[in-house]
Amino acid sequence: MHWVKQLVVVVVVALAGSTAVNAVAGDPWPTLVLGTATAVLSVLAYAWVVRRTERRAPVEVARRGAVGALVRGTMVGVGLFAAVLVVIALFGGYRVIGWGSAAGAAGTLGFMAAAAVTEELLFRGILFRFVEGRIGTWGALMLSGLLFGVAHLPNPHAGLWSALAIAVEAGGMLAAAYVATRTLWVPIGLHFGWNFAEGGIFGTAVSGKSGSQGFLDGAMSGPTLLSGGGFGPEASLPALVGGLLVTALFIRLARRRGHLVPRRSRAVAPAGTDTLAR
Repeated sequence: MHWVKQLVVVVVVALAGSTAVNAVAGDPWPTLVLGTATAVLSVLAYAWVVRRTERRAPVEVARRGAVGALVRGTMVGVGLFAAVLVVIALFGGYRVIGWGSAAGAAGTLGFMAAAAVTEELLFRGILFRFVEGRIGTWGALMLSGLLFGVAHLPNPHAGLWSALAIAVEAGGMLAAAYVATRTLWVPIGLHFGWNFAEGGIFGTAVSGKSGSQGFLDGAMSGPTLLSGGGFGPEASLPALVGGLLVTALFIRLARRRGHLVPRRSRAVAPAGTDTLAR
């Protein structure tokens, strides 16, 4: 089964990179270097194993247009999180308590780059793509989103609500970004932009994990529906609403481009999908 081989290769690279990053935890510059290296090596490993197993060019991570797609995705991610935090702040759920650390933000950048790339390759590049070939776009959106939410349950301060929020606002939105563009660069940029803005710019907890250093030192307060509680802004109602709105926009774009794959379709799917899912 192609997807199992691909999963193993990417997981091995991701685990090796995670081990290296954790070994230098607290030292921002090695974290930046090792995190960036993990991101690059993960993409190269994914491209290699796709060529070997599916006998095709890995168009979803093609170099042509990659920079532009990454930049666009990152801008959307940063802008979306900033808008969410503005809403939270207007209702008293976020405030800046001081300046953070530029060096710490650089380390956070490396860490978030590795996390965004490896998670997108695993959940959208492998899981979503193969499931979509079996049960269509809508079924794959629901299943992969659910699994993405469940994968965050072991995180600190996680619970049923935070898992549901992650499944909808992140799992659904990132998969929809892939469907609309049929490239992994946009969801990678979107994922990275959101996470880096969260921890590396505004200094809030990222998926329950606090301690990320950013340019600002921020504090959350108020009820969970407003602030997300200990899990951070991702478990807030503003984040859920914002994620749903962007998901709807991506799905509308995907429909206009003819990128939606029907259930059990045996037709040739858009580039980057595998309708046979061997």
